[in-house]
Amino acid sequence: MSGEPMTRNFAPIALLTLALTQSAVAAQGKQVEKLDRGAVAIATANGVFVSWRVLGTDDAETRFNIYRDGVKLNAAPLDVSNYADAGGTASAAYAIRPVVKGKEKQAEAAQATWNQPYLRIPLQQPAGGTTPDGVAYTYDANDGTPADLDGDGQYELIVKWQPTNAKDNSQSGYTGNTYIDAYRLDGKRLWRIDLGRNIRAGAHYTTMVAYDLDGNGRAEVMLKTADGTVDGTGTVIGDADADYRNSAGYILSGPEFLTVFDGRTGKALATTNYLPARGTVGSWGDNYGNRVDRFLGGVAYLDGRRPSAIFSRGYYTRAVIAAWDYRDGQLTSRWVFDTDAEGSAARGQGAHWFSVADVDGDSRDDIIYGAATIGSDGHLLYSTNLCHGDALHVGKLDPSRPGQQIYMVHESPSCYGTAGAEMHDAATGKLLWSVATTGDVGRGVCMDIDPAYPGEECWASRGGLMAANGTEISATHPNRINFASWWDGDLLRESLDGVGIDKWQPATATFERILDGSLYDAASNNGTKATPVLSADILGDWREEVVWRTADNSALLVFSTTAPTASRIPTLMHDPQYRAQVAGQNAGYNQPPHPSFHLGHGMAPVVQAPIFTR
Repeated sequence: MSGEPMTRNFAPIALLTLALTQSAVAAQGKQVEKLDRGAVAIATANGVFVSWRVLGTDDAETRFNIYRDGVKLNAAPLDVSNYADAGGTASAAYAIRPVVKGKEKQAEAAQATWNQPYLRIPLQQPAGGTTPDGVAYTYDANDGTPADLDGDGQYELIVKWQPTNAKDNSQSGYTGNTYIDAYRLDGKRLWRIDLGRNIRAGAHYTTMVAYDLDGNGRAEVMLKTADGTVDGTGTVIGDADADYRNSAGYILSGPEFLTVFDGRTGKALATTNYLPARGTVGSWGDNYGNRVDRFLGGVAYLDGRRPSAIFSRGYYTRAVIAAWDYRDGQLTSRWVFDTDAEGSAARGQGAHWFSVADVDGDSRDDIIYGAATIGSDGHLLYSTNLCHGDALHVGKLDPSRPGQQIYMVHESPSCYGTAGAEMHDAATGKLLWSVATTGDVGRGVCMDIDPAYPGEECWASRGGLMAANGTEISATHPNRINFASWWDGDLLRESLDGVGIDKWQPATATFERILDGSLYDAASNNGTKATPVLSADILGDWREEVVWRTADNSALLVFSTTAPTASRIPTLMHDPQYRAQVAGQNAGYNQPPHPSFHLGHGMAPVVQAPIFTR
């Protein structure tokens, strides 16, 4: 393969919702959540560590005072948003007061001080069951996603309960129902949605899109539903008695729906026919139900201002991607991209996850659908023509280059040629560098782990450790490859794999464990993918929290760092690209999020993109 992108050769169609000019869109910015300070206090062996958010909407001159039990602790206002209180105890109460132009603003209290390294959120595990062919199953807490469901500025956690007989699409057999729960951080369950017998359970069937789509300050939840789905108030969608499962456990007939649920109650607000529609099963590449039911989902700012929901179907052969708007109580289709109708160059180019970024600098998000990128207007921008793969990363991976970059690994040598792991330009698809491999390259990751090389280092399950500019650092790649987290006090990123966070030591080319979740009965998800329920910047300063389930599924464990940092960075959740990638983290083969700017050793000061809150 040449690796040269295939580009569209048609005029873009006019879209009804694109009334703003590019410059006006950029000036007004993107809608983000109105968050509080997210202050968290954690007891340590050396006192109490406190951290809080710098908001993307803060004045650049905002500084902070910290109070313990009403007494100010700092002599001068703090530039950073963390503080190690050597005199603190687990019974102490902390409050943060922003200081703007020398004047203190209203205080925001931290959560009650954690007396252990994590916050425990009790879960209500569903009862198990038995399939029609007599196979018993129980439930594991699986992927999660954060959203402010009630508009109080704090995140709730939405969790998917997956039955232990969940199936890959290639596997026959019945599955139990999938349940979706919403929990406040204090452990209160807000609602439970039962997707019903007509939604098969597995990593590729259900994506939870939770986001404030209508701009009312509270997040909605969107899910693929079917006859027999029960909303959070007990109301059944469609026919409660319908059963479309065939003798192999697949669901290849019957209606498919897309439903918007109220984030506060789980009540169904709007339901329509699911796009992309199933149509003829065989048109997706096989007749038994593997390729037809490969679903993904996420969020993108397609008009450069307000979020849209994205749902897709298929990636091995035919791929169809649908963009939806939920505005003023109405769920409407924005556009549908279909490789059968337009963009055959995108056929077979999808991955087990898609990413979101503004690849061409027009302030509107594009969909990186594996080796093909679909523009914000629903038309193909390009295809690298390197075909399907299991992992991709999109961000400012190489700060020496303009724009953003995409790192992807690929599955089929007959298609990728010698570029089994590669980096290409996000705007054009131009191949920047590649690693010659053979066979299926099943894993790949990018994170800044070595300060000696600018940008993010990338490696795959085949080949060596590569610098962002394509220089081979080592012919041997690191032995952690699943996920990533900003955890300690420097700007390098750490490996998150299984139930551990590990720091790369360049001098010895080894990982050093800095957080061991196994000491607290933590468990990971999704087999060898070994991913957490969630990893994102949901509390405290800009470092990322990791949420694991307990091995017995009785609780979620939310871990937050206690390492001081001298770096001041606005909460990553106010970078719309990072936030959108977090929203899609629960889909398919989970991938770590990347902001729109380079976050790593030697980074430039963050220039906050224009944003607004409602």
